Amino acid sequence: MKIFIGTLLLIGLAIWHLFAGSTTISVSDFYNALADYDYSNTNHIIARDLRIPRTLMAMIAGAGLSLAGLLMQTIFKNPLAEPNILGVSTGASLFVAITLLTGISFFQSDWGLIASALFGAFIFGTIILFFARFVRSQGSLLLVGIMLGSFSAAFISIIQAWSDAHQLKLYTLWAMGSLQQVSFQQLPLVCLMFSGTVFLSFFFIRALNALILGQENASLLGINVRNMRVFAILIAAVLTGLITAFCGPIAFLGMAVPNLVKMILTTHNHRLLIIGCLLTGGSFLLMCDILVQLLSGFMLLPINAITSMIGAPFVIYIILKRWS
Repeated sequence: MKIFIGTLLLIGLAIWHLFAGSTTISVSDFYNALADYDYSNTNHIIARDLRIPRTLMAMIAGAGLSLAGLLMQTIFKNPLAEPNILGVSTGASLFVAITLLTGISFFQSDWGLIASALFGAFIFGTIILFFARFVRSQGSLLLVGIMLGSFSAAFISIIQAWSDAHQLKLYTLWAMGSLQQVSFQQLPLVCLMFSGTVFLSFFFIRALNALILGQENASLLGINVRNMRVFAILIAAVLTGLITAFCGPIAFLGMAVPNLVKMILTTHNHRLLIIGCLLTGGSFLLMCDILVQLLSGFMLLPINAITSMIGAPFVIYIILKRWS
């Protein structure tokens, strides 16, 4: 029943998001923009090139980061684990910064940007996975992720000092976070990569459920824990790298949504948790972006600012509830 309500909420918010904005677009405009696109029709341009990509990217980014956060919280057994805190998003941001600030044309293409973000996310995810084998304390592992973030920030500052004004502008606009950077032509690539990783994650439900019982118990159940961790990091890295490449860094969503879903569903069954994270994450980012559009007449806010304002207090609540 809760999953059904979540599905209806996601659909309702997606429809609201499509029609949000200062320009009124009718249902027939959306249909004609897809079936009989007219380059001279302003409503067609807004519908196909702005509204549809932005709505789909909001759902994909919210769902993808939430799923990545769920996977990392499970394999590290840490409710505060998420791509941003543990350095996966930081790695993607670092390599995207290198590509945007080098001025090399290949790296600034769609494939170049995605490849650099995926590579950075996987490298930093692997580093965290390496430290997780030696660091037993949850707090210490979080500190490692924060130190990786500090290292990346310092490295990015050095690169910025050597970059020209145009490259700095490109990187600054990307780093603010936006759902408008995906074009209609790029959507098939984004949807394909997202769907593939989500589909792959359902094959590891049994292993993820076993990891809840602990590594030793999971091994007794026939789960190869080391391989499972690598695959989970790979899925989380692909999702994080893909979303970071097109939307910029989006904070707290990957931490807050999985914990919220666990509180709502009150289960450790990852079949339900994955579906719940996909629905709730998509709905959460749609609501945040609707708020951005409602406030656009007064101020232009990056999506990262809204997710941080909403997500940070919830994370503080989780910390107080767990360790008080």
